[in-house]
Amino acid sequence: MKCPACHYNETKVIDSRLNSDGSSVRRRRECLKCEKRFTTYEYVEQVPLMVVKRDGRRQPFDRKKIIAGLVKACEKRPVSIDKMEEVTSEIERVIQKKFDREVQSKDIGELIMEKLAALDEVAYVRFASVYRQFRDVNQFMSELTLMLDKEKGKKTDH
Repeated sequence: MKCPACHYNETKVIDSRLNSDGSSVRRRRECLKCEKRFTTYEYVEQVPLMVVKRDGRRQPFDRKKIIAGLVKACEKRPVSIDKMEEVTSEIERVIQKKFDREVQSKDIGELIMEKLAALDEVAYVRFASVYRQFRDVNQFMSELTLMLDKEKGKKTDH
């Protein structure tokens, strides 16, 4: 750490303390040349996660958008807002773990559909119809058929 007074490159740490919420470390330092004391703060660098949209635009990740999509899909369904918050947190954890700086919106959509399929089938179909931009009843029926086939597969496995 460079001394702010004489610009000498070597200092020693006299004292280190975490701030009250644990998000930074406060360090008292002393210059080894001029003996000037000064304080530095150490923070974890938060790199914003960007979502790459279908058209190539980029925008910051926003968990509120996931919750809004879940609320629409689960409208008039027996799914609590607490459960939607929990699902959103699970999705956010997966995204932060799997992706460094950018995530494709389609990857987020697929994660949401995966969670909704396990949570509520009607909400899943609602979300899928908007997310996959169903153009007609045939596309809708194809999705339902896939769901029914998966359900039959689960029942024959037991």
